[in-house]
Amino acid sequence: MRMTGAKMVIEALHQEGVDTVFGYPGGAIMNVYDEIYKQTHFKHILNRHEQASVIAAEGYARATGKTGVAIVTSGPGFTNAVTGLADAYMDSIPLVVISGQVPTTIIGTDGFQEIDAVGISRPCTKHNYLVNRIEDLPRIIKEAFHIASTGRPGPVHVDIPKDITAQVAEFIYPEEVNLPTYKPTVNFNKKQLKKAMKAIAESKKPLLYIGGGAILSNCGYEIRQLADKLNIPAVETLMARGVMGDENPLFFGMLGMHGEYAANMAAYETDLLISLGARFDDRVTGRLDEFASKAKIIHIDIDPTSIAKLVKPDYPIVGDLKITVEAMLEAANELETNDFSNWVELLKDYREQEPLRFIDSNTVIKPQWAVKRIGELLGEQAVISTDVGQHQMWAAQFYPFSYPRQWCTSGGLGTMGFGLPAAMGVAKALEDTDKVSVNITGDGSILMNIQELTTCVEYNIPVINVILNNNYLGMVRQWQTMFYDNRLSETDLSSQPDFVKLVEAFGGIGYRVNTKEEFDAAIKDAVEKKKPAMIDVIVARNEDVLPMVPNGHALNEMTLLTGGDNE
Repeated sequence: MRMTGAKMVIEALHQEGVDTVFGYPGGAIMNVYDEIYKQTHFKHILNRHEQASVIAAEGYARATGKTGVAIVTSGPGFTNAVTGLADAYMDSIPLVVISGQVPTTIIGTDGFQEIDAVGISRPCTKHNYLVNRIEDLPRIIKEAFHIASTGRPGPVHVDIPKDITAQVAEFIYPEEVNLPTYKPTVNFNKKQLKKAMKAIAESKKPLLYIGGGAILSNCGYEIRQLADKLNIPAVETLMARGVMGDENPLFFGMLGMHGEYAANMAAYETDLLISLGARFDDRVTGRLDEFASKAKIIHIDIDPTSIAKLVKPDYPIVGDLKITVEAMLEAANELETNDFSNWVELLKDYREQEPLRFIDSNTVIKPQWAVKRIGELLGEQAVISTDVGQHQMWAAQFYPFSYPRQWCTSGGLGTMGFGLPAAMGVAKALEDTDKVSVNITGDGSILMNIQELTTCVEYNIPVINVILNNNYLGMVRQWQTMFYDNRLSETDLSSQPDFVKLVEAFGGIGYRVNTKEEFDAAIKDAVEKKKPAMIDVIVARNEDVLPMVPNGHALNEMTLLTGGDNE
């Protein structure tokens, strides 16, 4: 069938099973938006900023495991989208971002709203394309979805000149993709796995170090089985929260800069670190030469460039994590291991010695209490998104995560302004469920994409935004207090809008909370009303995120909370 390039885009999205698209129109992409007007295959959400479009597509992808889709225009439309691309690239989130471009005859002449989008996106995408011929368009979109969702996932950018979207050609959508230079290694090396299993059998203090790849490969259930079958304790990175389930007796918390004492001590004491889809990020390892320094290392990852990039493993295994862990489970049936119960008990002792805690108050709301209370009130019903800062770490520490994809946060890039649009994408993914999308944010981060409240109201996307409002750029303030002799340079946010009036002006519902009783009432009312909501929680101003591993220190050199108990 012959059709325009613009219609080819729509038909390709239909062929890929896309049901939700986020975007913002403009001149160079107008032909595609004309076809969006005519189609009924997918729902388009009009964001109020291109950064939010891409991040919302991220939120949708993180919650569903599907490839998220965003469409933007050329020039500033695309440059606005770059932060979302970079965020998805750092966290390996599958996206296809389609941008308009000036006509091919104008490229290179500094035309109106022209920018070298492919050049800009090259460092922050898994792959990118500039479409030069309409005949290539169906193949390119097919390849984009394939590349985004296979191997180590990531964002793919497709830049389409306006004249290509207006031309007419035969639409033939490929059934298969043939990319000779792109063949991700899915199946592991059997000899290497056999060596790794022998190392597990001979170890005395093995530890599962679970990274975001466990979420991306959908193998949370298998990892829980492996831990249980071999009685091996486990820790999670920020990106892996929910894989083990916080009630699991073999789970000892998040490790890293703001990790639990027991988790960090587990990494310090282990004699065999089993890395499952983790990349040894600096926020996890602390001082790299001291990270798991007593241990041999098994590193399993689908991305060969992640292996030995920072830490040289003794047993490198390239392959799909789910397939590899399934094989480990099978091999475990015939594996005779040492008794790891004393090791597990040691970690339980560490947790009892130094539990994750805060000093509560009856006169002011502590931010940790607010996070913990959301967990008590909503538990498994809520899928939690966050912005970036202290509130993000408190959410990771104190929310009781039960399952994979219950947690949506910006890890590698640390993007302030991520929370609201991401929670919007999550809410779209949860539409046919009884679950609730909650964005835990700060009074600094929320203002960076505040315009998306209008989008939430227009499409009745019931995101509940909980602002832990301390009138500070809290994490920067904490560092300035600890490491810069309390020189608080440009971190005071005392001049803030009235968030209740602000959300009401957008058409949502607002609550200001000063007491625990008001907090409970606001959460329950917001859930019941199922409308875009903002709960402005006035919290203690000078709380620090603890434990904390200072820069340049090993994981066992934590700054811990001193004095007081949990209540």
